[in-house]
Amino acid sequence: MSDDVMSGQPRPRLILPGLTVHNLSRELLAGVTLLAIALPVNIGYAQIAGLPATAGLYALIVPAVVWALFASSRQLVASPDAAASALVASSLGGLAVAGGKDYATLALAQAIIGGVMFFACAVFRLGFLANFLSKPILTGFVGGLALDILLDQVAKMLGVKIASGEDFLVKLGQLITRLPTLNGWSVLISAGSIAIILVGRRLLGRVPWALVALGLATLATTAFGLEAAGVAVLGRVQAGAPRLTWPVLDWGTWAALIPSAAALTIVAMGEGLLVSRAYGAKRGYRVNLNRDLFAFGAANVAAGASGAFTMGSSTSRTAAMDQAGSRTQVPALVTAAATLLLVVFGTGVLEHIPSPAIGAIITVAVVPLLGFREMAALWRVRKFEFAVAAVCFLSSLLIGPIQGILIAFVLALVNLAKRAADPAVDVLNAQGAAPGAILPVQSNGFVSAPGIVVIRFAAQVFFANASAFKDAVQTAVLAAAPTELRHVVIDCEAITDIDVTGAESVAATKQWVRDRGLTFGYCRVRPDLARILADFALDAGTTTYGTTRDAIARLTALDAAVDPDANTAPDGTAQA
Repeated sequence: MSDDVMSGQPRPRLILPGLTVHNLSRELLAGVTLLAIALPVNIGYAQIAGLPATAGLYALIVPAVVWALFASSRQLVASPDAAASALVASSLGGLAVAGGKDYATLALAQAIIGGVMFFACAVFRLGFLANFLSKPILTGFVGGLALDILLDQVAKMLGVKIASGEDFLVKLGQLITRLPTLNGWSVLISAGSIAIILVGRRLLGRVPWALVALGLATLATTAFGLEAAGVAVLGRVQAGAPRLTWPVLDWGTWAALIPSAAALTIVAMGEGLLVSRAYGAKRGYRVNLNRDLFAFGAANVAAGASGAFTMGSSTSRTAAMDQAGSRTQVPALVTAAATLLLVVFGTGVLEHIPSPAIGAIITVAVVPLLGFREMAALWRVRKFEFAVAAVCFLSSLLIGPIQGILIAFVLALVNLAKRAADPAVDVLNAQGAAPGAILPVQSNGFVSAPGIVVIRFAAQVFFANASAFKDAVQTAVLAAAPTELRHVVIDCEAITDIDVTGAESVAATKQWVRDRGLTFGYCRVRPDLARILADFALDAGTTTYGTTRDAIARLTALDAAVDPDANTAPDGTAQA
């Protein structure tokens, strides 16, 4: 039952769906929790993306408010995430220098293009495209990005400078060769921050330990003058509320951003819609996925127009809000208001935040995204799915995320074609089956009843498996030939469609069967499939039966009428 209903009486509703006067205080408290979680993480994600800290903070203001007002999901938290941040950095690194004004402008334009793509997906109902990113593909793709992020954070925690815009192997080499330059204070701050977060979560899970660690690390850095000892800090953060702007670029540059914006859109769709649907089902409210796509579009355009960067969804923050009892978008509004006050009046507090502490926080957030446990599970149950995940992992890590997402789509299509080209084909057996029982499946070489073979093809018949259909029928017929076969029936329960290539294969198969003096028929034909059979003239000279048992009974009776001594009933008794 929805949280909006209590004792059969509807609660007085406020503005946002799910918000009532009874849960307002709980939602406000959840907003404080979200603020404590989001502030340090968004600063870190902005650094991953190669953008100033304000870009991460601005993402919590206007874009988050726009999302909260337009989304149908009451709980999904919209925000930049680790994978999106890494995609931004890798895609823009070749077009401008990270940290520069041109780079920030490109990030704004990229978010706007992504917003337009979300709008298009909402209007044309293209959310199904995200389904091509299966769980193994997403696990491998995000895992590769996470490992690349982790390498940057390890360098930050050690106080070792590496070129964050370089390829993974180049950065790994730089880290190894520059280990003698590590800073002991940076290591100590990082280790302490990680310990506070991990131990604190075990003791008091509801406390925002990342914020606690960040605060303590900042106090220690300031009190002991660790900046002078070589500990890197966040530095000056530009004060002021986000200003509405619009990136001015030439058309060629806009076009160059389209592939990366498309990759960001697909990844955000794949995760965001799944989480939105899952929490709607869990908490008993309806979600409109096309409306959520529109909300993602509006949030990304708002991000591009207010100094932020690409918006996706945060699974971890959504889970945290659910655990805090939040069932509305109020926490996003609370976080937006508090962040606005921070960027207007409190940016001086942020200047002395030590970079090793930020690295530690991001490391704790990113390690679960590596997906090693999920890949081990795939290895145990599906070797091919593991191979798909491993290829996506290595592609996004070593080749690049844009190329990785293209390879992921190709693998998805290959996987789909592989499954479609080799569907299950069964010969159904009625002999000895109890009346009314489901017909058991036999391997090829058996007949369904004396003189009859019923073949079930468990897929639509189209270009990818047209030859498989013909081969399956011929194999079953030839294997059953010694039993004086007279009738072939195709069980069409699982056949939902037939394309032109498939129709040619069915026609050729039908003719091949009839050339051997056998009858050819169908059973369990859907009304829409019956129309397709008629359109391709595949029903000419055939008989269609309502059920498999009906086909066997009528054909057995037909044979008995022709030669009473040549047949027995499916249960083994003589036909009358």
